[in-house]
Amino acid sequence: MGDLDEVRARTRSWIRAHWDPDATMGHWWRLLAEAGYSMPQWPTQWQGLGYSTREAVAVRQTLAAEGVPGPPAGLGMMMAAPTIFAHGTDAQKRRYLPSILSGEANWCQLFSEPDAGSDLASVKTSARKVGDRWIVRGQKVWTSNGHLADTAMLIARTNPDSPKHQGITWFAFSMDQPNVEVRPLKEMTGRSLFTEVFLNDAIAEGDAIIDDVNGGWPITATTLAHERASMASGIGQVGGIPGQRAGVLEHRVGDVAARLAAPRRTSGTAIAMKGKTYQLLSELARERGRAGDPCVRQLLAELYSLEELFRVTQIRGQHARRRGLPPGPESSTGKLALSSMTRLARDLALELVGADGMLVGSDAPRNGLYQEMALFSPAVSIYGGTDEIQRNIISERILGLPRESSP
Repeated sequence: MGDLDEVRARTRSWIRAHWDPDATMGHWWRLLAEAGYSMPQWPTQWQGLGYSTREAVAVRQTLAAEGVPGPPAGLGMMMAAPTIFAHGTDAQKRRYLPSILSGEANWCQLFSEPDAGSDLASVKTSARKVGDRWIVRGQKVWTSNGHLADTAMLIARTNPDSPKHQGITWFAFSMDQPNVEVRPLKEMTGRSLFTEVFLNDAIAEGDAIIDDVNGGWPITATTLAHERASMASGIGQVGGIPGQRAGVLEHRVGDVAARLAAPRRTSGTAIAMKGKTYQLLSELARERGRAGDPCVRQLLAELYSLEELFRVTQIRGQHARRRGLPPGPESSTGKLALSSMTRLARDLALELVGADGMLVGSDAPRNGLYQEMALFSPAVSIYGGTDEIQRNIISERILGLPRESSP
């Protein structure tokens, strides 16, 4: 514990020496990256501090306790950076990692396609080599914040004659080019968190291939493992979406810190994604005079038990990462638990609000909080790998059950 106290003390001292509320978010994120506080668990050679995972968590906790924004959010930090760090060349690390750590670049994920979602290895987007470049043609879907991304994690088929897992290549792909069309996808909630992306003879650079041509499936597995592991709630504060298109870089960092500290209206979407519904629905049961109903009490008890199991699973995953272990079974079991909790919370919420469940917005209880959660609930069992895929991972990789036949 003494070592962690020293880490916290050093972090506090650094914050107090460098904090300027009148600086921009871009400036603050650059300072964090240069000091090693964006990815403190990385080696010093790659803008880290060589910290253990426990020490890195202590850094995040200290940033939050001091009321300052933490490192950038987004898929760059969550998935692209650890994938490139694990599989990229030194030149690629120097090219891509600094802009992710400093928030200058925002990344999206061009993996799923209309006919290749759960069966991701069936991707049909093609990349054809012409000189030193690759010409990419195809369609991607369910791309989070595609309209705000500078760069993408792209998988494309580079050898159509190979077995499907062997003809895929992982590219770091520029979104800022004329042959990339991004369209928003309107959801039932009224939001457009996702987009679809059309690649019409777009260009992928030859030196942007991570690892080898046609060797992208293991790289994709690394990316997906980090995605599942990151489904758990993060520690510390973040200041919003990075990159030039999101507009956060020019915000005054003191204003961002104030927004993070202020009480915020929680959306049904956020509640569903975090698995924090028991307290909310307990209050709703009391408001509706149903707290003594034995059926309601049983469902609340089930929801409470699932949330506790989810919390403990998160702790197990955190301890594994502190020991330097890669994402393990907790990623899949936790994802399945989140899906189960969301479905149960949806059904119980609509049971409690009764006919009011047909209302939306300001006409509905709590401005439609429960209805939004219900409308968003199918997404939880899809994003980050469907429930079916998680069960396959658990059965084959963890329980050792026979695998389906494959090439």
